[in-house]
Amino acid sequence: MKVFVFDLLPYAEHLDHLKVGKELPWPLPRRHFKPDVAVRTYEEHLAAWEEMDRLGYDGVGFNEHHTSPYGLMNSPNIMAASAAQRTRRIKLLMYGNLLPLHNPVRLAEELAMLDCLSGGRIISGFARGIPREYNVYRVPLSESRARFEEAWDIIRRAWTEESFSYEGKFWSFEDVAIWPRPVQQPHPPVWVPVTGSKETIEWAGRNNVPITPGLVPIRGLREDIIRYYAYCLEQGGHKLTPDHLVIQASVYVADSKAQAVKEAGPYTLYFNQTLFSHGNISETSKQAEAGYVGSASFDYIRPENRWAVAGSRSRFRDMTMADIERDAEQMPWGPADEVRERIIAAADHVLNQIGRFASEVMPDLQKHQVTRTLV
Repeated sequence: MKVFVFDLLPYAEHLDHLKVGKELPWPLPRRHFKPDVAVRTYEEHLAAWEEMDRLGYDGVGFNEHHTSPYGLMNSPNIMAASAAQRTRRIKLLMYGNLLPLHNPVRLAEELAMLDCLSGGRIISGFARGIPREYNVYRVPLSESRARFEEAWDIIRRAWTEESFSYEGKFWSFEDVAIWPRPVQQPHPPVWVPVTGSKETIEWAGRNNVPITPGLVPIRGLREDIIRYYAYCLEQGGHKLTPDHLVIQASVYVADSKAQAVKEAGPYTLYFNQTLFSHGNISETSKQAEAGYVGSASFDYIRPENRWAVAGSRSRFRDMTMADIERDAEQMPWGPADEVRERIIAAADHVLNQIGRFASEVMPDLQKHQVTRTLV
């Protein structure tokens, strides 16, 4: 296994005192921002990544979010450029640039620069972002999926073709040959985070792109995503391997489970109660109304697991320390031996699913001939 640390880079000061009821104001006005806190926040995280490089971690993950203390990485590429100059070995995972919101040639150029600056250490994750970002950039949520796929096609061609022209719905280019080019050929590895929508899973399967199967580490949902992803890979002529799966775990090492809850619990509460859905539409029903997800985006998930992708705001806003204590019993929080065993068990469970799908499901799929369609 490879070990990556994903870093949201939240603003390093609690802002609960600004909440009105259960919500931070949206937008959060300029007067509440403290430049010295931001300077300290960036320096502390850069120092942590530098130490991770020294200690032998395999990678650090960056992300893109806007207009919220939830995360100060408006540009993951700027953060990765800074980290590239302070580290020597660690992989720099862009998880990821929000394709629907930006000029894809510009992203292809910046990521190629980063690959050169880092000596070929970039992993280029791409994401769609959350509804808040679309409001900021005035991009219709209903265009998100089409923009994502068109932008990816442009970036792939910019990286791999001698020169290219493109006439699309959202972007058009003529006779483009980017300089510099990526160090890694034909292009840097591409990963994609999957919250659960089947359209992203299908895109990843067609393009043979590794995924994070569920950003919330819930076993039943993760199993459903992996099964469907394996099927989509097979339909695209690919085969599921351990390298296709980026397994997320919330980890905290302490002398005891109780100590882990005492130390990490308050920060987990703050993240969920205050930061997670700040200014955002988290409910999938409302996302569907806006066209961000389809009405059938989660129909492959078993009914008993659909609550995990419902995005209920109360699930985050009303979390208590009792909830954290309960959840921690099943999480890799606590003594080092328990943390180690739980992470290994989760990885082994995923491998077991890969094996069972290959032996119990895939042969019949491969033999089946589709003879009729439903109109």
